[in-house]
Amino acid sequence: MKDGFIKIAAVSPEMRVADCVYNAEKITEAMSHAAKDGVHLLVLPELCITGYTCGDLFLQRTLTDGAEAALAKILSDTKKLPVVTLIGLPAVREGKLYNCAAVVYKGTLLGVVPKKNLPNYGEFYEKRWFCSTPEENAGIRLCGGDTPFGTKLIFQCTSMDGFRFAAEICEDLWVPEPPSVSHALAGALIIANLSASDETIGKAEYRRSLAVGQSSRLVCAYVYADAGCGESTTDMVFGGHNLITENGRLLSECAPFSTGRCSAVVDLQLLSQERRRLTTYPESRAAGYETVTFEMETSDTDIAERKITKQPFVPEDGAERGRRAEMILTMQAHGLKKRLEHSHAKHAVIGISGGLDSCLALLVAVRGMDLAGRPRGDVLAVTMPCFGTTARTRGNAALLCESLGVEFRSVDITEAVRLHFRDIGQDENNHDVTFENAQARERTQILMDIANKHGGLVVGTGDLSELALGWATYNGDQMSMYGVNASVPKTLVRHIVRYAADRTDNKPLRRALLDILDTPVSPELLPAEGGKISQKTEDIVGPYELHDFFLYYAVRCGFAPRKIRRLAGAAFSGIYDGETIDKWLKNFYRRFFAQQFKRSCMPDGPKIGSVTLSPRGDWRMPSDAAAALWLAELE
Repeated sequence: MKDGFIKIAAVSPEMRVADCVYNAEKITEAMSHAAKDGVHLLVLPELCITGYTCGDLFLQRTLTDGAEAALAKILSDTKKLPVVTLIGLPAVREGKLYNCAAVVYKGTLLGVVPKKNLPNYGEFYEKRWFCSTPEENAGIRLCGGDTPFGTKLIFQCTSMDGFRFAAEICEDLWVPEPPSVSHALAGALIIANLSASDETIGKAEYRRSLAVGQSSRLVCAYVYADAGCGESTTDMVFGGHNLITENGRLLSECAPFSTGRCSAVVDLQLLSQERRRLTTYPESRAAGYETVTFEMETSDTDIAERKITKQPFVPEDGAERGRRAEMILTMQAHGLKKRLEHSHAKHAVIGISGGLDSCLALLVAVRGMDLAGRPRGDVLAVTMPCFGTTARTRGNAALLCESLGVEFRSVDITEAVRLHFRDIGQDENNHDVTFENAQARERTQILMDIANKHGGLVVGTGDLSELALGWATYNGDQMSMYGVNASVPKTLVRHIVRYAADRTDNKPLRRALLDILDTPVSPELLPAEGGKISQKTEDIVGPYELHDFFLYYAVRCGFAPRKIRRLAGAAFSGIYDGETIDKWLKNFYRRFFAQQFKRSCMPDGPKIGSVTLSPRGDWRMPSDAAAALWLAELE
């Protein structure tokens, strides 16, 4: 439960139609197994104490009395189980029968939620036996005590603010205005659905889309527990299709006719943060709602079951990764095409180094010219070798430009930089920040002046990861006239270039792209050693896969440093130890705060994903903000 994590399960226990005693035993077993498995919230199917398919037996008092007795037995047998459980049963209130969800915890009946929407079409005849819920909450006498009764019930864990859930039952999800909408607006972060949805062709796909879509629309976790194979097969079959979704993500699924059980660790802090971020998400509208509290001992939820990808910006599925790369290239190219047309630029001028970022920018520029119906020769690529340039990167730059059919120029800046060193009294043997930045600024000056001379526009190559870390020379490579890579993180840049290499039939182009992918990331501002790159970026600022991970969870999710450290430890287990993660996470925060001034005046560029650091778009931060609070969490 720490850091907002709780474990949820949806289970379809073994059952026999109308055998309440047997069903109670199986429900108790399911609760016991869930408790041993560290589950905090367990959702069981609709009418699971009796079975959904009892038909006119629901009108027999023997069945309803048996259901109440079975619930009482479950309460008695589970007094020591620390798992909140939702159990389906028919319940009588003031002479009327309701299809209900009983919420139980440690032998206590917390509340009873009746079904609001009763289907009476096709194979369903619920209005034959059940009444729809009253408009307002009331009480019900059940299992020897009085308990809250109604659809407007929120169940709140007192020891964890985000652990707030509400319930709806089967058809309630399938109607135009599900009760879960009101539940979410009243503050529920988890919606439990107790269901008895029979299987027909195509229904599983639709059911899944409903659960995923509702969790996205309501920014919640949605837990769907379906009736299983023990139901009567007189006219229908039930498959126990269980689902757990979180804000549009399918976390866990039990396919129809399989195990009948699924579980997942959900992140309630993430949901709370997302609702806070979305200012269009309404304030709490809890009119008529009653909050039922319960106390649960705080525990450290094992997050091993939660899938935490090492590269949150990069799709794991190969086909989806390809589609994502194609869409990003298209978005970048259209953005550049518009800017070229608006500025009446005769050329797109790019500094080409033989590295990943300038490679992607060149691919985008070429595609932009293709979209505009202009010759690729209108792309003017300039390589500017100096002290640290290697034959490998220079050769790849030339091969890349030749194979793409763009105009290629080489301007050696060595003597110009040496003259500048003499002007400012810089010792060429002193390889300090002045030595490095003078080269970067000279390159930018050349690109700007060539653009002026030829009526062109300088296309920036810096990526999102470099912007986050401030790994750019102020008024050097930090500056351009349009930055096409500004919201593409380094880990994703690599996959887009790989995508371009995999889909091209141009063998020289493919060769150049693959070698660029194999080249260490480097600004090449320090002298080469033995003809090889001596300055490797990731040795200085840290691995980009870690920094992109930190960036995603810090900016997109708003997580605290402690939680990011915990997530990174799980995601990179066996790759980086805790000390290494700590080192680079601290470095990330130091650089992120200290380098904001570079982002405050960054050039225009297209927003690509949900994380961008443009001061005109998603990220507004004072350049002199202090990082002390964030760093203190990591001590």
